[in-house]
Amino acid sequence: MKLYLAPLEGITNHIYRKALHECFGGFDKYFIPFIRAKQNLNFSGREKKDIDPENNHGMYAVPQILTRNADDFLRTASQLAGLGYREINLNLGCPSKTVVTKGCGAGFLDRTDELERFLNHIFANTDLKISIKTRLGMDDAEEFEDLLEIYNRFPLEELIVHPRVQKDFYKNVPNLEAFEYAVQKSKNPLCYNGDIFSAEDFAKVQERFPSVDCFMMGRGVLALPSLAKEIRGGKAADKEEIRKFHDIVYHTYCQEVSGDRNVLFKMKELWFYLAPMFTDSKKYVKKIKKSEKCAVYECAVNELFANCPFNITAGQ
Repeated sequence: MKLYLAPLEGITNHIYRKALHECFGGFDKYFIPFIRAKQNLNFSGREKKDIDPENNHGMYAVPQILTRNADDFLRTASQLAGLGYREINLNLGCPSKTVVTKGCGAGFLDRTDELERFLNHIFANTDLKISIKTRLGMDDAEEFEDLLEIYNRFPLEELIVHPRVQKDFYKNVPNLEAFEYAVQKSKNPLCYNGDIFSAEDFAKVQERFPSVDCFMMGRGVLALPSLAKEIRGGKAADKEEIRKFHDIVYHTYCQEVSGDRNVLFKMKELWFYLAPMFTDSKKYVKKIKKSEKCAVYECAVNELFANCPFNITAGQ
């Protein structure tokens, strides 16, 4: 059984991944949120930190590329290979409108002729392992039949399927019938991704698809950082472990990010997912959300951990 951490833009960066790996572990691969392939080959400051091998030490990290230009993909992949990466993931799943309107992410899925030409070009010009993270289509799950035919023509390292269409975003339930079709027809190794928020959720998916041995989790891990560990039979996180995890993330942001406002923006985003694990936390979470200085934030966090009962199942 293989468990993967999904690439979530702005959240599962190198700071989050390192803290998660140190505190809980349990993942076989950690996917790096997408890098925008560009003609000028210049990585942004965020991208440089995310792909720095030193920031991914001890983890099997897989960079993800977002583009619809095959040559840009190849140039970026070559740079990543120069850093030691041997596997690259292609983002065909991002549902964001700003991405989709440019024909990237899930927006590439309704351009099947162009997509096939893209894949032909990159597979003919690189020896790197290429995996794909895909949705079922843009508007209708029936689009997936044609997409899977295309994917089957190429030797993918694996096909990671999030069984929703673009217009679903993260609403509605995953289309398990469509994923079943992938199980029956895919010529490439499959990975399931979608709505695994607990060990119980995982067990249900595993029971439904016994031949699948690879699973990716994203939002479920944000709400339950010990999820992979639990799935492997370990104990759920306790309050002290969550506090340690929080403190590593927070103090690293303080070291690497300039300005209280920017640090707190990242931490407030994290608390959106962590807060449900604490009962009677509303007034403390409100203080966290309203804080504009790190000193005020730290006091609010200390009060929450000191006064709120911990119920890890509350957020599931």
